[in-house]
Amino acid sequence: MKRILKKLTPLFLLFPILSFSNVLRPSENNSICTNTEIKTGADNFEKYLPLLKDKKVGIVTNQTGLLSNKVHLVDFLLDKKINIQYIFAPEHGFRGTADAGEHVHDGKDAKTGLSVISLYGDNKKPKPEQFKNMDVMVFDIQDVGARFYTYISSLHYVMEACAENNVPLIILDRPNPNGSIVDGPILEKEFKSFIGMHPIPVLHGMTIGEYGQMINGEKWLKEGVQCKLTVIECSNYKREMSYSILAKPSPNLPNDQSINLYASLCFFEGTNVSLGRGTEKQFQIYGSPFLPKKGFSFTPKPNFGSKTPPHNGELCYGEDLSNEPKLHRLELKWLIEAYKNTADKSTFFIPFFTKLAGTKKLQEQIEKGISEDDIRKTWKNGLEQFKKMRQPYLIYK
Repeated sequence: MKRILKKLTPLFLLFPILSFSNVLRPSENNSICTNTEIKTGADNFEKYLPLLKDKKVGIVTNQTGLLSNKVHLVDFLLDKKINIQYIFAPEHGFRGTADAGEHVHDGKDAKTGLSVISLYGDNKKPKPEQFKNMDVMVFDIQDVGARFYTYISSLHYVMEACAENNVPLIILDRPNPNGSIVDGPILEKEFKSFIGMHPIPVLHGMTIGEYGQMINGEKWLKEGVQCKLTVIECSNYKREMSYSILAKPSPNLPNDQSINLYASLCFFEGTNVSLGRGTEKQFQIYGSPFLPKKGFSFTPKPNFGSKTPPHNGELCYGEDLSNEPKLHRLELKWLIEAYKNTADKSTFFIPFFTKLAGTKKLQEQIEKGISEDDIRKTWKNGLEQFKKMRQPYLIYK
């Protein structure tokens, strides 16, 4: 998923906060409707504006930091005369236009003139000197509920920096679009990385606010420090509710279908198979030049979501999952099928696969021809222990 770091021109700062290309498009054939009664933490502004009044504020956000009327949180806070000192940007940048793994530079926001500080690339953690002009930090980013989606890793480092500098953190909570799914192998500590920092399954079934509470409560921050944390909860939200977010959480998750398939298809990032980067169906198709030359095919080309997509310009054969019914678990069937049918199994997996899986066992199980059902049985004890561990931190039923 996050393979190659490259240089990003500061031109990403010139994009409007919400452009047409950033609006999430529901899948035509498998749309998930937003529950109009749900209010995100950002929309419950009467609960957090008093906490920001007359304070110097830092804010960690990106293009998903929208109120229900599609006004960006930064614009809303400035309109309310909140004194924002810095904007901190995660992977993909403040505008959400950078490729996966692309280096994001510091800069200034063209619209507001505010300093934008990157938390992806060389610097993943706010620096002590930035806290000298800060009384409180706000975190408002839409997550998708997968361990290797790096926004929860950014949250970890923000919480750690806030704890070390004695600055409180306010998380404006948002529903998890993969809300109730808890599934996949548990990350083993020797495979910890920025795409997997904690001993959790691939799909954790928590909101970002709940996850922040777990980071604190399990003392996962350096030396067990704990952050002074306030979660502004969503209203009228239950974990089983379907939820369609207002803006693409990253360039290659264009609709609800891609978000639902994301955790299952992201394993292909650790193989020689394309999952649709460089097409209009990212994370909804998969294929490669090494799979049987029949049926569905596509040719990746550079586009908004990927400047140099895997198998750029090569004809790839595989499967179109854009009409697949909504998943309620992590699926391995497509990964297993692709491995069985690939022309050269010795080049199928690359080392990045182990980082994504958080364990060496999954690759070994697939290579040995173990069935999906039997692989899933090996996750059972870990998932049960995780569900018990997370229970004290859950906000929504």
